[in-house]
Parts: sequence; structure tokens; C-alpha cells
Amino acid sequence: MIIWLASYPKSGNTWVRLFIDALLNKKNQLDLNSIMIRQFPLRYDYTELSLNPDNIQEFISNCTLCQNRINLDNSTKIFKTHNSMWRAGNNYFTNEENTKGVIHIVRDPRNVITSVKNHFNKENYDEAFNFMTNEKQSLGSKINKEVVDLPTVVSSWSNHFNSWKKMNKNYLLIKYENLIDDTHNEFNKIVEYLNINLHLKININEVNRAIENCNFENLRKLEDSRGFKESPKDKNGNPKKFFFLGPKNNWQSILDKKIIKNLEISFRNEMLELGYL
Repeated sequence: MIIWLASYPKSGNTWVRLFIDALLNKKNQLDLNSIMIRQFPLRYDYTELSLNPDNIQEFISNCTLCQNRINLDNSTKIFKTHNSMWRAGNNYFTNEENTKGVIHIVRDPRNVITSVKNHFNKENYDEAFNFMTNEKQSLGSKINKEVVDLPTVVSSWSNHFNSWKKMNKNYLLIKYENLIDDTHNEFNKIVEYLNINLHLKININEVNRAIENCNFENLRKLEDSRGFKESPKDKNGNPKKFFFLGPKNNWQSILDKKIIKNLEISFRNEMLELGYL
């Protein structure tokens, strides 16, 4: 069965993924380009279905079928996804038969918007805001020539949050801001979750080493020295920083009042629930 690392784009999913990968695979040194925890879906998940997986409807219609096949070995996997937990007619992104649990990572949308603007090459904050409020928002194929991911049905920031919080089965909510402000305590919540759901006994030294290896400055240095195949590209195809601002992304000093107001009005209920307002 699958434990999902689920988040809206640019909310800290890769940070958590690298931390868990370092823990489970006993890595003393990180390699950004050999992360064992992979994304779902990838193109090869659909290779036996004789479909055109670039077609978003065919992707939607066969998503749980792919998971049924993946779970035939009865082992527990951890997959990253930016899909919302969508439902389209009788089709679902996932279901309780395929899901063991979810680590749901959320981030204040007032900080998400700057990262969205950079990562997806938006011309301005208005375009980034439209991206975040678009209930039909999806992402196309990307990454590299060897492994290309499939359409990702993101929806709006609010729909994405509300969809995953409905998964009551082994649900853990992680706030990006807590990972920054109370790093050890928040990552230890993830460790406790893994110990219970994967029947592990991860010790404190392993946790401390993984936290140190995965700090933002170290990840930036690794990206600078060795590159990162998941880094975004500008409109000319040149790589841009994946690890862009991190903790320095402070909406209070970056955003103008109009964008702040628009975000707070659009996502008011969710931001109140999460303690962002």
C-alpha cells in the first residue's frame, strides 16, 4: 500500500522527501539525483495499459487501476504527489484500498505564491495568483528524457488542501512553517509516524544526521555543485534554482498589499483553520 507525501506545489514536499529518503536509506551524504522515493504517477506506471497517458482523461480514468497493479506485491511504498485527491465521476486519484496513509505538507499561500511565480515562470504575481485560484489547474509533462511524469491535477490551493484533509486513514498534517521554526520537533513527528506505520526503530542520531544533511543551505550547495534534475527551467530552457528562497521567502517583506488581500480573501477559511490568519 502507499503512504503519500502530498502537497500543493512549492510547499516543502521535496524537503520532507529528502529527509525521509536519507533516513530510510541510511545516507550519510545526499545525492539530489538519486532519490529513492519517487513521484506518482510516472509514465512507466502506465506502460502496460496501451493508452496515451498524456491525455488527461485517460490518466484520470486509470489512476487507481495503476495503483492496484503497483500494490500487487503487498509492500508499503512512499510516493510523492502534487495531485489533489480529486474525484471525477466514478474515478478517484486514490482510495483507501490503495492508501496506507498520508503525510500532508502545507504552506502559507502568501509564501507559496512567490515560489510558484519563480518555478512556473509567471510574469507577475497576478499570473501566479490566477494559477493558485484556478480550480481546473493541472501540470503537464516535465523532468527529463528518461523518466517523464504525467499530468498532475492540482486544482486550486484551497481545493488541494481540503481534498487531502478528508483522508482520515493515518493522516499526518505537517506545516512548512513549523519545519523551519521548530525543526527537530516537527521532523520527529514524521519519524514517529514512520516508526508506527513502517514498523521501524529510527534512532535519534539518524534523525539528527538526516536533519543536518537536509538543511536548506546544504541543499542549495548540492544543487549548485551537482545540479538537480527536477530544477525548473526558464522560458529559454535554461535551469533555474529549485531551492530558491526557502526560509528567506517572507511574504511580509515581498508581497504588495493587493496580492496579500486577494490571497487572504480567496483562502480565508483554510488560512483560519491552519492558523495563518
